[in-house]
Amino acid sequence: MNAVSFASDYQEGAHPRILERMASMNLLKMPGYGTDDICVSARERIRKACACPEADVHFLVGGTQTNATVLDALLAAHEGVVAADTGHISVHEAGAVEACGHKVLTLPHRLGKISAAQLGDYCNTFFSDLNRDHMVAPGVVYLSQPTEYGTLYNLKELEDIKDVCRKHGLRLYVDGARLAYALGSAQNDVGLADLARLCDAFYIGGTKCGALFGEAVVIPNPQLTPHFFTLTKQHGALLAKGWLLGIQFDELFAEDRYLSIGKPAVEAANRIRAALVQHGHRLAFVSPTNQVFVVLEDEVAKRLGNLVEYSFWERSDKDHIVIRLATSWATTDEQVDQLLLAFSKP
Repeated sequence: MNAVSFASDYQEGAHPRILERMASMNLLKMPGYGTDDICVSARERIRKACACPEADVHFLVGGTQTNATVLDALLAAHEGVVAADTGHISVHEAGAVEACGHKVLTLPHRLGKISAAQLGDYCNTFFSDLNRDHMVAPGVVYLSQPTEYGTLYNLKELEDIKDVCRKHGLRLYVDGARLAYALGSAQNDVGLADLARLCDAFYIGGTKCGALFGEAVVIPNPQLTPHFFTLTKQHGALLAKGWLLGIQFDELFAEDRYLSIGKPAVEAANRIRAALVQHGHRLAFVSPTNQVFVVLEDEVAKRLGNLVEYSFWERSDKDHIVIRLATSWATTDEQVDQLLLAFSKP
């Protein structure tokens, strides 16, 4: 039995419609840096999907570059960004935000999330501190939808966090690297229009959601970041062949494809969760999206590793680890069958 991979959700290439269109246009000469008609079309489709006709839409090459660029654009020199201690910018981006000169101000997470109450307490403490001018000020709140734990902010939670941001003059930014899997979850009640209404900026993930690469940044109020294009180039996130990004998002938003592309991944993850529980395995916690977190004895995990590629998540105790299994838009029933067969082997 060959190993089947559930190590991540960006291991496949791209949706076939994207590859077909790229191939059909391969030898055409196109203007650079996103000034082409395809990028114009893609931006309009995204604006329509977000019910935000005035929004600025920018196509960047990857998630880390996007987070660093957006946060640098939104933050003043003396400001930092508030995030969960498990947030992607806090852990897995090699200090990219700090390298731009902005501190990540972490709050303890609960299943990957922070709450409006936490944020309110933090802001009240900071702004009542008479020594605050000697400190890094909170300027932006960073959330992920879904979170690193595959969990979701519901609409009420986002609205409450936005209220705290308004009260204290903070901007709200949502990392949507896996946004398609949030939109594909039956438990989700936050749509693109909600994000456009509540966020000062957010991005629509492509790399993990059916594109070869690339992310689409949405800035509902263009006056907020008038020089975002230039900052994108400074951060190495601007693609000269911008039409390659335009094609991908034009296709992802054709026929509302982005709104449904994550659903098969969530269904596959739900099937995996149900089967594992039925056969006596313990979930570390339940995610409603495309990531499955399972507690395994060390020996079981080692044996499973010969049959399945998975991600190490954390050590549960001295004898157990938590592994992560990630489905994607391209996960097949056959791959799920092979995974479950591997779990059933003694």
